[in-house]
Amino acid sequence: MKRSLLSVPDYFSSLLHKCMKQKVLKPCKQIHGLLLTNHVGMNSLSLSSKLIGAYACSGDLISSKLIFQKTPFPNVFAFNWMIQALISSGSQQEAIGYFPLMQQSRNNNCSPNRYTFSATLKGCRDFLDVILGKQFHCLICKMGFEEDPLLCNALIDMYGKCRKVYDARQVFDKMSDRDIASWTTMICGYADVGEIDESGALFERMRLEGVEPNAISWTAIIAGHARSGDSDGALEFLSRMGEEGLVPDLVTWNAMISGFVQSQKAIEALQTFKNMLTSGIKPNEVTVTGLLPSCGTTGSIRRGKEIHGLIYRMQVEINAFVGSALIDMYSNCGSIRDAQNVFNTSSSKNVGTWNAMIGCYGKHGMVNSAIELFGRMKDKEIEPNEVTLTSVLCACSHGGVVEKGMEIFKSMEIEPNEEHYSCLVDLLCRYGRIEEAYRVVKEIGVEVMTDSIIGAFLNGCKIHERRDLAEKIGEYVRMEMKKSGSFVTLSNIYALGGEWGGVEDVREVMKDKRICKKPGFSSIVKEFHLI
Repeated sequence: MKRSLLSVPDYFSSLLHKCMKQKVLKPCKQIHGLLLTNHVGMNSLSLSSKLIGAYACSGDLISSKLIFQKTPFPNVFAFNWMIQALISSGSQQEAIGYFPLMQQSRNNNCSPNRYTFSATLKGCRDFLDVILGKQFHCLICKMGFEEDPLLCNALIDMYGKCRKVYDARQVFDKMSDRDIASWTTMICGYADVGEIDESGALFERMRLEGVEPNAISWTAIIAGHARSGDSDGALEFLSRMGEEGLVPDLVTWNAMISGFVQSQKAIEALQTFKNMLTSGIKPNEVTVTGLLPSCGTTGSIRRGKEIHGLIYRMQVEINAFVGSALIDMYSNCGSIRDAQNVFNTSSSKNVGTWNAMIGCYGKHGMVNSAIELFGRMKDKEIEPNEVTLTSVLCACSHGGVVEKGMEIFKSMEIEPNEEHYSCLVDLLCRYGRIEEAYRVVKEIGVEVMTDSIIGAFLNGCKIHERRDLAEKIGEYVRMEMKKSGSFVTLSNIYALGGEWGGVEDVREVMKDKRICKKPGFSSIVKEFHLI
């Protein structure tokens, strides 16, 4: 009786569905074993695709791939599971590779469906690949899915995250049936790029059209005002949210705090945190990770220590992200010993934690400690990332360890980015090796040139009085410069040599490109107590 029950395909189908829902690996393997030992046909009720999905949901991508490869004619569900799982694991390129395979498949039941496109658009969004996103948009229209609400919302989200709000708005305006997700996603898109007036106008229009905002909509508009530095607007919408009968939850408070920190409104961020505590909301790891940079911005170690103490008292988990934020905060406040204590006592370290401590040593001129820690990191087989190498190169630059810095740069196993080149140029320029720096800048090429690279080189030319090289690079990259600092430095180099015509030329380019030098300012931090 038991054997006949186990041989029924729909029984196994039901079990695999439960595995997918609960994301459990061990039962999935047991069911797979039973399927094999009972010789159940894998094509019945698409058991192979469900097995692929069950393994994918539980995080075992190796098994998913193996079963997929052994499936003679995988259906659209099998392809969708592979694409979704790979995108969730960060393997966008591999995931997208399954799309042409699907189109080439001899299985007639294997055309992309709405869930295929939803997954691929999510991948484009996560990796900010708007060009690929537009290609999928064309396919969606070609296959007649252009009015599908799920895909329209996914397109708005993708374009919004890629900062292409005009394209997102075009999709939004063409929708005949907009739901709360459509409105909220479009509002978020405007808020994310700082177009807070458009975001607010859309929010009010949504209400006029009879769509009541939900907690996510309110959070989006509040966070948008906070990120733009409009504390009055953020507080007004927070008050209105309460008047509408919606109590701000932890997500809303976290978004508001993070927004104020991003807009350099440290006092407002701390006051919002205080108001959150007063309202009875307990902070979590996201709260303190978002808040701690405000203490580093103002250099207020007292506030930072208050928050650190609060973390212990309120039993907030000190995970790798909280640990990294604490190290950064103590580093910015000048307390290397406290940063070291956090690092040494942290039981949960990731690459970000090591980067924060290496950056701390580099910032304070402790180049030997930074290089030693970098070596320990590699000994523990923790793979350095782009930020790690930027931190180590900066440390070498500040500490004057030119040869070691060059050695680290040449031994990098990842493709150097603009920040790595900027650190290398700064390292060479600081210690008089201007000719080498000039060759590096010329080799980089105009395509990847940034203001930080140009600025580092021009500052070196100014310090070491190499007007000749500054003029050569100035002519080479003048039209690529976007920030006022590089223009001002080049102008000052011309002025020091009495080249007033050159000064005038630089000023004209600045005027044509509408680049203005922002005036400096000072700030006074008032006393503030959290509790």
